[in-house]
Amino acid sequence: MDAFGPTREDRFTFGLWTVGWTAADPFGVATRAPLDPVESVYRLAELGAYGVTFHDDDLLATEADRDKAIARFKGALSATGLTVPMATTNLFTDPVFKDGGLTSNDRDIRRHALRKVRRNLDLAAELGASTYVVWGGREGAESDAAKDVRAALDRYREGLDLLAQYVLDSGYQLRFALEPKPNEPRGDILLPTIGHALAFIGELEHHELFGVNPEVGHEQMAGLNFVHGIAQALWQGKLFHLDLNGQHGPKYDQDLIFGHGDLTSAFFLVDLLEHGGYDGPRHFDYKPLRTEDADDVWVSAAANMRTYLILKEKAKAFRADPSVQEALAESRVPELATPTLSPGETLDDLEKDEFDLGGAAKRGFHFTRLNQLALEHLLGVRD
Repeated sequence: MDAFGPTREDRFTFGLWTVGWTAADPFGVATRAPLDPVESVYRLAELGAYGVTFHDDDLLATEADRDKAIARFKGALSATGLTVPMATTNLFTDPVFKDGGLTSNDRDIRRHALRKVRRNLDLAAELGASTYVVWGGREGAESDAAKDVRAALDRYREGLDLLAQYVLDSGYQLRFALEPKPNEPRGDILLPTIGHALAFIGELEHHELFGVNPEVGHEQMAGLNFVHGIAQALWQGKLFHLDLNGQHGPKYDQDLIFGHGDLTSAFFLVDLLEHGGYDGPRHFDYKPLRTEDADDVWVSAAANMRTYLILKEKAKAFRADPSVQEALAESRVPELATPTLSPGETLDDLEKDEFDLGGAAKRGFHFTRLNQLALEHLLGVRD
């Protein structure tokens, strides 16, 4: 038995747009044929995935009739037992959304976008999804003269408030997850980082229904630490969903296989997810390389899950290593969880402390040893 073979209990999910990417990019046409969503469901089930996710348009990859496409998709889900934990709406591909959907300067287009999302909320609820992701890929601008950002944020809030109220009125068990990204396809996208999204959520009427769906590559495109961002989202109780992939620093959105970018960050991310209280799906939002053929698509899908499970095992060994536990204590990592003031103490009580400033300044935190132990576990040279 493969020690790193996935099972449904691992809760690995994939977007139909990932394995179904035909590999067209701004500089070249497709290198693979469109993939039938039904085939994706069956193949992912065979690989051990837990579920699939989709944009409304993903279901129309090989069947133009929406009702027929939905019926075939539901049949495949029933036959395989795969779930649909999350759904979303494509408000970025069609030319009508060239200036955004919910924040387009054109009022008629904003109204069309709301109709489109509402229709897909109905489908998401019908398929049992619990999370509805909102990615505003076209909600932004290339010129500061072209967009009144304050008004755009008003319209963004208005649209999300309306959709949240629709979910409540319909009795749907859906939560919304905002997906941040700094740029691409727009020059600058609204709500570009986890921090921007968390701040914006506080301004929404039904803020309790909203969290975030951070993506590895998106935060790293902005030069930010994804692990720190996930930790804050967990801390605020707002990590509703997340997208796993790989990225090599602040460049275009690469959507590499998970772990095929910043491996050290991927290790600490898995450690956080497995030990930090996240209980949602481990969702892969990647793209099979443009160089790969149709068979390689499934090799890449399996690679995402296998890499995660390998890192999960290494994180478990890291945590259990007595040398690591000793190094954590020497680095005072557990001490950070102790409140700075004891129960009943006040700021005035701090004046009673006998503090050796010089001695404290000389104390080392021994982080080098701790970091080296993590690296050695990652490289597989420790038992």
